[in-house]
Amino acid sequence: MDFPTIGAPDAGDTAWMLTSAALVLLMTPGLAFFYGGMVRAKNVLNMIMMSIGAMGVVGVIWALYGYSMAFGEDKGGVIGDPFQFFGLKGLIGGSYLADADTGAAAAIPLVGTIPATVFVAFQAMFAIITVALISGAVADRLRFGPWLLFAGLWATIVYFPVAHWVFSFDGVTAENGGWIANQLKAIDFAGGTAVHINAGIAGLVLALVLGKRRGWPTTPFRPHNLPFVMLGAALLWFGWFGFNAGSAVGSNGIAGVTFITTLVATAAAMLAWLLVERIRDGHATTLGGASGIVAGLVAITPSCSSVNILGALAIGVAAGVLCALAVGLKYRFGFDDSLDVVGVHLVGGIVGTLMVGLVATSEAPAAVDGLFYGGGVDQLWRQAVGAGAVLLYSLVATTIIALIVKYTIGLRASNEAEARGLDDTEHAENAYDFVALGGVSAGSANSAPVRSSVREA
Repeated sequence: MDFPTIGAPDAGDTAWMLTSAALVLLMTPGLAFFYGGMVRAKNVLNMIMMSIGAMGVVGVIWALYGYSMAFGEDKGGVIGDPFQFFGLKGLIGGSYLADADTGAAAAIPLVGTIPATVFVAFQAMFAIITVALISGAVADRLRFGPWLLFAGLWATIVYFPVAHWVFSFDGVTAENGGWIANQLKAIDFAGGTAVHINAGIAGLVLALVLGKRRGWPTTPFRPHNLPFVMLGAALLWFGWFGFNAGSAVGSNGIAGVTFITTLVATAAAMLAWLLVERIRDGHATTLGGASGIVAGLVAITPSCSSVNILGALAIGVAAGVLCALAVGLKYRFGFDDSLDVVGVHLVGGIVGTLMVGLVATSEAPAAVDGLFYGGGVDQLWRQAVGAGAVLLYSLVATTIIALIVKYTIGLRASNEAEARGLDDTEHAENAYDFVALGGVSAGSANSAPVRSSVREA
């Protein structure tokens, strides 16, 4: 088939997808607040800028060649033709206004029922936030310039091909799309593999290549601004409705189902995380509530179109419990995942992806039965292979990219810069001017011991 089709877009679908794209873009500033609140005051601007920087780098290369690599003409199920839509060639043009004399409708390039440019924009937001997610694993010690270089390389070599595997499917984006969606037929509605498993394992690799923070794990690295964290979690939850329901690529019944399963699973995950904290630590924390929200959002992402309400509840509870327990693994195994990207995104992505094979039901839009609904293990093994393939590819490719950057321009800030704070050394700014307020310096404020009940970053 020729792609794209030419015709008149559906006004309702187009309006919803424009809104969804904006919602997903808002998730990246939300992530910036979520991560920024979890680091110490001397690194908050640097943490925020890593997310904002990803918006710049990925936004440019997506329009140049990223979209074409992900959704261009399929090459063996592995990659799209990077030159087919280079610079969005062929996607901007046509008759944008109806002809008043002949009555002919507007005729522009379409993906399904929406303008191709709207689909490009929606998928761009996925690429941006996937890269930004990685930054939480390397907070407090990664230089800004090398981060931007890593972001561009990783998006090109890892995310764009994996997005093709998972999101490019027959009949909508290419005649023969990515192998996970088409040949394997694993279900990943909105990015449990391409986004969360992909970014989660990349965060682990980058943290290992970069090394531990000075003083970790004996030095406290407590969140400096929990209201920032809660604000970020709220923005992520808000934007995630565009992330999941927008993946229906239309204003339709599938969007409605994914909207409600996203709500239910996220609420259940938050409560489950808080319950784990209450039983384990004797108190439920605001940081735990925010983390539970994100864990639930992550886990329901691949499965939101394939489960009913009971399935959504099961996925949410499983994610809340398992992710709450998984964040402690970094202390047992000795890897410094600063802001729990591995415990929340990698583990949550795996939980949500695999549970499709357990609790999917044919009454949901995906029309597949998992093990618990009489479908046997057929869908479960497909989910496991898809998750494992993305994890392994991202692990190997990220290792190569990280080592190349490390041994060329360097990744890590110096010991002095790490002690002073990356806000000062990388950006020549400080988030809080304590001296002007008549208080102590930022360095003193960050070094003073403070008792806190929340978990350390």
